[in-house]
Amino acid sequence: MTDSRPSVMDNCRACLSPRMMLFLPMGDHPPANMFVRPEDADKPQPAFPLNTQACLDCGMIQVADQIPDGFFRHYLYIPSGATTMHSHFEGLAKVLADRADGGLIVDIGCNDGLMLGFANRIGAKTLGVDPAANLAEKAAEKGVEVHVAYFGPETARELRDARGPAKVISTTNTLNHIGDLTAFMQGVDLLLADDGWFVIEVPWARDIIRTNQFDNVYHEHMSEMSLKSLVKLAERTGMAVVDVTYLPVHGGSMRVFIRKAGAASAPSAEVLRMLAEEEEAGMGSEAAFTAFADRARQIGDDLRDLLGKLKAEGKTIAGYGAPAKGNTLLNFFQIGPETLDYLVDRNTLKQGLLSPGMGIEILDPSAIAERKPDYLLVLAWNFFDEIRRQLADYEAAGGRFILPLPSPHVVT
Repeated sequence: MTDSRPSVMDNCRACLSPRMMLFLPMGDHPPANMFVRPEDADKPQPAFPLNTQACLDCGMIQVADQIPDGFFRHYLYIPSGATTMHSHFEGLAKVLADRADGGLIVDIGCNDGLMLGFANRIGAKTLGVDPAANLAEKAAEKGVEVHVAYFGPETARELRDARGPAKVISTTNTLNHIGDLTAFMQGVDLLLADDGWFVIEVPWARDIIRTNQFDNVYHEHMSEMSLKSLVKLAERTGMAVVDVTYLPVHGGSMRVFIRKAGAASAPSAEVLRMLAEEEEAGMGSEAAFTAFADRARQIGDDLRDLLGKLKAEGKTIAGYGAPAKGNTLLNFFQIGPETLDYLVDRNTLKQGLLSPGMGIEILDPSAIAERKPDYLLVLAWNFFDEIRRQLADYEAAGGRFILPLPSPHVVT
């Protein structure tokens, strides 16, 4: 099943440049979080070309918006399953509360309310916005108020009329899910106080290239942002990037501070430093993206070879995690239940379902102790340190981990 919308873009959604390069076509993929009920296993799944492009003017990696309308109204990803994200969001809540100074914090794409729950505990005034009604219910259990809607100019006007301007608007790992960045920024401009702060957290495209994170590309992740892309997006929507913090989370991310042009100071030294690093990485050159694509294909060859040899030796292999990025990897490399006996994931919303595309069953992590696989392919590699600590007994008993990136290897 395919969609009639274009699978490639003529212009960058951040800076509007026509200098677009198709560098890694990965074939048809289902949406990476469109998990399948076992009774629907034989039914056709929607699948769309995953054509990875780069803007040669701002360095943003992107795919065309082919997500079915209303897809995010019932969503299965939640950050609360990873202990790492609790401490991360607690720290972010403190940063935002300090900037808000008693004013309203609006978190767009608030998910299950993890970050706003921490903000509420330190006395901040908060409001979440998220289209997923199922996640809003989980947020409410944390005492977090959520306005259930997609964010844009209309929602922004409604919220400003009801609650007044926001002193801080935050969005973590959400802006990269937005197809129409212009309309989103118009909404921010309408809702944000003139002296307010817009704070974005997203994976950093420079590190995606540097460490071969092709799996960060999937249909819901429409954009993998460079700092330069956010600078250009802010400039053309009446705002300015004034500061940035590098974050190790998710394989390398950035926390970007944006203000309306009238309140903006000159960009910090860290902004200039990270922009220079992007330039040094060649993020405006075809050669850098061609080499990235070549490395991604080599990873597939090497990983299939490694797994094939282990299976030929009679070893049992399972996958740890059922993240969206893992589904990009499995579908691109066509690794299915003939290789991985099952996946495990701590997210109860995914347990009992099948992975999109490859149809691998997803179990509770307790299956590891019960079934004792010889190897675990860590698909949620960005949380490997945490996973390894949790599975110390598995490793002590002889279990081995396989990491797919930056190149496939058995952990020693």
